[in-house]
Amino acid sequence: MASSSQNPSLSNLPVPAPDLVVRGANGPWRIERISQELAQLSRQTPEELAGRSLAAVFPDTVPDLCELAREVAERGEALDGVQVRFSVQGRATTLLAQVRAGGLTEDYRGRRVLFKFQRPEAPPAEGPADFHGLVGASPAMAEVRRKIGLYAASDAAVVITGETGTGKELVARALHRESARRAGPYVVMNCAAIAEELLESELFGHEKGAFTGAVRTHRGRFERAHGGSLFLDEIGDMPLHTQAKLLRVLEAGRIERVGAEQEQRVDVRVLCATNVPLERAVSEGRFRADLYHRVAVLRIHVPPLRSRVEDIPQLVRHFLDLFNRKYGRLIHRLTPEALQLLQAYLWPGNVRELRNVLERVYVETQAEVIGARAFRDWIEERQSFAPGGWNLDAGVERRHDQLPVLASFQPQRPSRSLPPGGARVFDAEILAPQGADSTRHSTRPADLDAEEIRQAYQAAAGNLAGAARLLGVHRATLYRYLRKLDLDRSRLDG
Repeated sequence: MASSSQNPSLSNLPVPAPDLVVRGANGPWRIERISQELAQLSRQTPEELAGRSLAAVFPDTVPDLCELAREVAERGEALDGVQVRFSVQGRATTLLAQVRAGGLTEDYRGRRVLFKFQRPEAPPAEGPADFHGLVGASPAMAEVRRKIGLYAASDAAVVITGETGTGKELVARALHRESARRAGPYVVMNCAAIAEELLESELFGHEKGAFTGAVRTHRGRFERAHGGSLFLDEIGDMPLHTQAKLLRVLEAGRIERVGAEQEQRVDVRVLCATNVPLERAVSEGRFRADLYHRVAVLRIHVPPLRSRVEDIPQLVRHFLDLFNRKYGRLIHRLTPEALQLLQAYLWPGNVRELRNVLERVYVETQAEVIGARAFRDWIEERQSFAPGGWNLDAGVERRHDQLPVLASFQPQRPSRSLPPGGARVFDAEILAPQGADSTRHSTRPADLDAEEIRQAYQAAAGNLAGAARLLGVHRATLYRYLRKLDLDRSRLDG
């Protein structure tokens, strides 16, 4: 990405000049210089962006530019070839970034970080088809793999965050297999799946006769993980009194079985996962602050599937290969219409839900190619129930011989300014059945005002069908309101 000739080069900056220079101390990172071409991604000029907060100008990059700047400033090591996806008004642009430390600011109170961007000569490579079970070539998944490679060499604790079904355990297993502990044991424990009174015994073990029912000596998970890694899933659900004992083990590296009189040393790397923000749990008094600081030394966030829909075709191929081996059959692929349908869904259950849906359709399909019609029953179920609500009274009955047809579209992300209920489970327009009336039940009452329509129109980058999807109404309903409110494209743009 060429730098703008209007930007004067700073002293001691590398040649060619960077596209972005940011500076920061204890506060937010701020833009000091930016090239003309990079500024155009935010639809502003370099002069308008000078001094602005980096997070405010580029809020939706993957990975986050502020995190990259902080990492380079703290570690002093350059990053090369990092895929960064910029999202502007529903359009995504992927660039390759080189990030360098730029030294201290003039007042010696802050640091500079330099970004150089270039467009890939070819579309980004798909990358490893199966990196320890982590499938996907999107920038978000490339960042996950990068952090796994970076953190695998350390013995520090890692907390893995992400929604249910995103693959947090796969990340933990990859960290173990990429580390020097790969020859040691890898032990898993779900803190939410074990009764509170048994949790301490499961973690640290117990001696014979330590309590009623302790008929033999029991080795806890820490002992079994000696020389390897221990993955504590749903650590945010651990009781406070057990948290205190876990903190002691992490700090001293020693455990004491329940009912024992002596401690024993253990060598274990602890990996944790949670789908609830630990910071919120600390503020609510449900998680110890000292334990939080001990386990959250390093952090990896696993993105939700809806933020990396470009990975869905690769995930589909991966799961079809898995099912072909499992069932001894051969299904080659999904049709483009079927893939488009899957990419239109918001996936509240993430990759786990995608796998389950594909296995269901695989079992029901006898052909060698899966088409959109195979997902008919699943579509009807998802359109009948709001995600998370599952209100049986909210369903809309449909004839089983009718197949919704998916319109051609570019997936759009819901506008943050839209009111609750404006986003659908399917982020695409599901048209009425062929030959049927075009009227479709919407997910919200049709009571729109001009400002609401304008916000949706601009969030959909001027696409009326996309605006209707964001508003949760049929396109014909939106057209009716445009006539009623005397709105045309010029007024919507304004």
